[in-house]
Amino acid sequence: MKRFYQITVILLLMLVISACGDSQETSGDKENKENTEDTVLSTVEESGVLRVGFEGTYQPFNYLNDENEFAGFDVDIANELASRLGVEAEFIATKWDSLIGGLKADKFDVIIGQMTVTEERKKSVDFTDPYVVTGSVLITREDATGISELEDIKGKKVGVGGGTTFEEVANSVEGAEVVLYKAVTDYIQDLINGRLDVIINDQLLMSYNIKEEGLPIKIASDVVNKDEIGMAVKKDSPEFVAKLNETLAEMIEDGTYEEIYKEWFNSEPLVK
Repeated sequence: MKRFYQITVILLLMLVISACGDSQETSGDKENKENTEDTVLSTVEESGVLRVGFEGTYQPFNYLNDENEFAGFDVDIANELASRLGVEAEFIATKWDSLIGGLKADKFDVIIGQMTVTEERKKSVDFTDPYVVTGSVLITREDATGISELEDIKGKKVGVGGGTTFEEVANSVEGAEVVLYKAVTDYIQDLINGRLDVIINDQLLMSYNIKEEGLPIKIASDVVNKDEIGMAVKKDSPEFVAKLNETLAEMIEDGTYEEIYKEWFNSEPLVK
């Protein structure tokens, strides 16, 4: 009987220790999650630097100017955000298909580079509120005819950026021959040279470049797909997202956002 009592006591003690261990692990997990949530914002504030990732070849949004300095709409937005956060912006050019990987690898704190908010991307990153609302359009050579609606790209050779929403739009049309590129300048050139029949890209980007560069191409359609562009940050960074959203809202409210937008596009922004 005594032996049975001793075994019972030991078993009860093991249960108590196990329960305490589970409790500590749960508490630790919760603490780790909270620390992760705070990491990005606190790191930015403590370092005094907001590291911004983008492609760096996407004029007029982000590109190197004649002084070999980054310029563009995204650059102005990022500098204004950083200023209001009390830090400096540092820009890191990265190939488009490596941006999300770079963010996960902590090469930068935020992507401000015309990244459309999609459900698929939400699995990998968190997005702020949209800071640009625009849309995809079809672009052809100036003398081209017969392409004015999305369905018209069937049987055509279509150039788009790999891993972009433009690729998704092109692939939505059965029979379109979709050719993927890493840089927008490459498929614009192939369109001009006749290697492509049509390309799909952003309305604002193409309007600006056709005018500024005098390109022998034209926007041949209305918007075929609306895009909401957000800033991307690491998953589980709610405080950082909230801070960016708050700062962006202040810029919109006091008119700074509209001023920057009109400077680059000479039109009214859809973001209000």
